[in-house]
Amino acid sequence: MGDGIQIYELRRMDLRGATVIDGFPSVGLVSSIVANYLINALQLVQIGIMDSPFFPTVALVREGRPMNPVRIYAGGKMDVEEDRLVVFISEFQPPPNLIKGIAATVLDWAQDQRCVQLVCPEGLIVDREAGESREVEVYGIGSTDRSNELLKKNGVAMFEEGVITGVAGVLLNEGRKRDFDVMTLLSEAHPDYPDARAAARVIETIDKLLLHTALDAKPLYEEAERIENQLKSIHQQTEGVKKPARERPPMYG
Repeated sequence: MGDGIQIYELRRMDLRGATVIDGFPSVGLVSSIVANYLINALQLVQIGIMDSPFFPTVALVREGRPMNPVRIYAGGKMDVEEDRLVVFISEFQPPPNLIKGIAATVLDWAQDQRCVQLVCPEGLIVDREAGESREVEVYGIGSTDRSNELLKKNGVAMFEEGVITGVAGVLLNEGRKRDFDVMTLLSEAHPDYPDARAAARVIETIDKLLLHTALDAKPLYEEAERIENQLKSIHQQTEGVKKPARERPPMYG
């Protein structure tokens, strides 16, 4: 596999018919929050890791256990193929030279495991004041006519124009090339802090599209309110201190 990227399986599991979730960091950390929520809410178990000589030389330690920078979890209702779920999760933003190799490795492995589709939660940058309450819109785009029809059938607004970068963008292109169903769900998110509200909207959309398990996104909305109130308080405290605004470089969802 490209760039020495390999997947090491820690335990075997029947993943035929499963949906794969891309949990590499995105705008507002939407994908990371979604991945963590699904792992915890559905009590998924770790089945493998992705590794490369070019990955960060770090070990994430949780509850006294070292963890690889890229991990693979799986589970769900294993007796029903449609309810099987696989989640790739990472705490690091892949450098540009590794993105294509990571995406190809994920898809190769998903096809080898006979998974049927892949979902990429992404943040879509919106220009709003920190702490400003809002109705969050979720847009979708698929790699195939099948995936686009599924999105439309479930009332997801189509993403008509724009740029999708990173692992999610490459997965869309690879899915189209291989005729494999890849769906990107873009939730309006603030780029400067973890946007739990945007992640909650994606969770609701994933549950409606795929899982039908009545996932409770309330904890994410509560976390979003806490973050927004904290930011509003900081904004009010610093309102009198005006500094020249720095020009923000162009970013895309």
